[in-house]
Amino acid sequence: MRVTFTVNGREESADDVWEGESLLYVLRERLGLPGSKNACEQGECGSCTVYLDDVPVCACLVAAGQAEGRQVRTVEGLAEGDRLDPVQEAFAECGAVQCGFCTPGLIVQAHDLIARTGRPSDAEIREALAGNLCRCTGYEKILDAVRLAARRKAAT
Repeated sequence: MRVTFTVNGREESADDVWEGESLLYVLRERLGLPGSKNACEQGECGSCTVYLDDVPVCACLVAAGQAEGRQVRTVEGLAEGDRLDPVQEAFAECGAVQCGFCTPGLIVQAHDLIARTGRPSDAEIREALAGNLCRCTGYEKILDAVRLAARRKAAT
């Protein structure tokens, strides 16, 4: 089947998509958007988090056909041209990335949290990121990055 949807503001199509193919696979392998990572394939780690119609979802759990006619925004789509989103900048500045595997999902989830709440409390940050697993950073630098991004977004 052919699946057509909007990805990061551009209409895209993928041909010969089989029924069980995930949105994650289509994004990475067919459309060349490697930002979302394929780690657990069970929706447990959050590394593949993308927006689907402005709602964060684990792309590994979404059948590609479910994206037909919808809007998808990946971590690549958060930046505007060469200008990173404040959340992306904060993660880099705070050293909230090590191996980078969890980072795209954490950034998308943090982006959503800040967009919804403005300046989230530490408890809200921890709750929002609870579905995103990281084995390298120990989470403190991730929390620092979300706090910094929220402060910067609130100041604009």
